[in-house]
Amino acid sequence: MGRFEGKVAVVTGAGAGIGKACALAIAREGGRVVVADIDGSAATTCAAQIAAEAGHALALAIDIAEAQAVAALFDAAERHFSAVDLLVNNAGAMHLTPRDCAILDLDLAVWDETMATNLRGTLLCCRRAIPGMIARGGGAIVNMSSCQGLSGDTTLTSYAASKAAMNMLSASLATQYGHAQIRCNAVAPGLIMTERLLAKLDECMQRHLRRHQLLPRVGSPEDVAALVAFLLSDDAAFITGQVVCIDGGMLAHVPTYADGGNSRAAPPSGETTEAAASPRW
Repeated sequence: MGRFEGKVAVVTGAGAGIGKACALAIAREGGRVVVADIDGSAATTCAAQIAAEAGHALALAIDIAEAQAVAALFDAAERHFSAVDLLVNNAGAMHLTPRDCAILDLDLAVWDETMATNLRGTLLCCRRAIPGMIARGGGAIVNMSSCQGLSGDTTLTSYAASKAAMNMLSASLATQYGHAQIRCNAVAPGLIMTERLLAKLDECMQRHLRRHQLLPRVGSPEDVAALVAFLLSDDAAFITGQVVCIDGGMLAHVPTYADGGNSRAAPPSGETTEAAASPRW
């Protein structure tokens, strides 16, 4: 028996990347999954993979920024599977520089679009899921935040603000509906190498980000999916209102760490030397 036997999950942005990995992880542990994505063909492909593995999935094309579309999503989920127990708000909008840049140069259309999808869309999905969860005696929600929402940057102003607001939305939801046995947590990924991110980051930026990681590899969508599955499951029954980083240690160190790069080989003899024991400032 998997951890999600008898459970129904809605996963937004599930056509590719982290969302697809989450949908597959839930299905592989017995959950029935509504695969929602603005790209209908991508959603269909993910649902077909779940079905090929003897799982159960429903693919839906949806823009979560539209209230009527979100209502239709949950109506369809309830008609097809009868209820929704789990929600993963993964769908999001991200624009790199020069459109989402420093405040004085920021394209306000990018700000509005980013907030509409990342924040308003997440709110709409939560508002639609919560009443059914209350009626069923509880549920679990995971909102996909970002390390970008936990520290300042010279760019990505809209994206960072939307993710920081999502963290507080998650805490508010957990506070307001914990009495109804509804848990809500946010997950904040760091450098997770999805096809979408690869298309947006050049090699120079990838190297720059890797320098700040403590672990010697980048993250994968499956890494994040494993954390999301844990937080949705009864294994995390006493965890709510948290923002959980999954960033390979990117935000864990002092700024001077990156000055020495991430290549710190041990001395050949195995002895610890002063140079090996500390970064090169």
